[in-house]
Amino acid sequence: MGRGQMILLSSIINEFRDRFLDRYENSVLPSHTKALQTMAQCRQEYGPHMLAKCTDHNCGKQVYIPHSCGHRNCPHCQNHENRQWIENQLSKRLPAQYYLITFTLPKQLRDLAWKNQATIYSLMFACVQDLLKTFTQKDKKLGGAAGFTTILHTHSRALDYHPHIHVVMPGASINTKTALWRVKSSGYLFSHKALAQVFRAKILQAIVDHGLSVPEDCPKQWVVDCKDVGNGDKAIIYLGRYLYRGVIREQDILQCENGMVTFRYLHAKTGQYRSRTVTGEYFLYLLMLHVLPKGFRRARCYGFLHPCSKKLICFLQMVLRVNPLNMFAKKLKERPTITCPVCGAAMKIVLTKIAKPPAKQVHLPYMSEHGEIVM
Repeated sequence: MGRGQMILLSSIINEFRDRFLDRYENSVLPSHTKALQTMAQCRQEYGPHMLAKCTDHNCGKQVYIPHSCGHRNCPHCQNHENRQWIENQLSKRLPAQYYLITFTLPKQLRDLAWKNQATIYSLMFACVQDLLKTFTQKDKKLGGAAGFTTILHTHSRALDYHPHIHVVMPGASINTKTALWRVKSSGYLFSHKALAQVFRAKILQAIVDHGLSVPEDCPKQWVVDCKDVGNGDKAIIYLGRYLYRGVIREQDILQCENGMVTFRYLHAKTGQYRSRTVTGEYFLYLLMLHVLPKGFRRARCYGFLHPCSKKLICFLQMVLRVNPLNMFAKKLKERPTITCPVCGAAMKIVLTKIAKPPAKQVHLPYMSEHGEIVM
């Protein structure tokens, strides 16, 4: 498999899975084994199938289509859910300046985080939530309840383990008693140095309270980035793209030859693509670093952007006379339909998770949610 053709992640898993399990047997978790097994069958002829039927009653053609795996780390799957999440977040936007805040764990704590993923990730969410609510409440211009969306990322652009939380937050607050809406429009939200100091103190105290040991070489200076992102639409779309689709796109896998895998990534500082070549088993290891514990939610909303605050959001949008759909000019792609190979009409999925379709069935080439033809 070389350049010029799409290299499927499932093919890489099937080629290097045994080597990965042998080399990293001491690091492999049950969730990793399940992820590899599930994604290896994604839209493959030997995997589960679904039955599609033509909606034209005069035709009635039926075809079997290889099933998608639905795993949240698979780059093929859950694009529809990803789009729904983005649209839901965009529909909650309010007339305010938005900010993107990034809280990062220093490298000295990453080993501790990897060995206690559910605990450390939960502590990160809890500390970020408490910190931002406190800063908003005590701010002279805001002085009210905050609202923000948080997303956990565990990867750097080069796929290394790099746990951090992104926050998309409007520079605004609401007084829960008087319903007074306040906006901070100076282009400056909070001091990034103050955020870093408080975040460090809260995380370290929470780690100790949970009976874990803080490494002796833990740095005193942490990094928190806080920047203005306009009306927030680009930040929401960018972060949402990695919510359900894994940490790498298949079009970024450039080559798989002689036991080596080459992929590209966009360098943050230069804005240019760089390539990285690793062994096939190490490539799978990089991917498995970012498989979250079962049931762990990567994205969470707080304050007046919480899912339980839909009535409050609608009230604010009505009072402030804002239509969030008009604030967003770019139209998101619709979910591609499966067309009948005989008459061209749309087809409907009538049965899913068929372990083994009947023999001598013609399988339909169809368009994936990436807009690509899949055989």
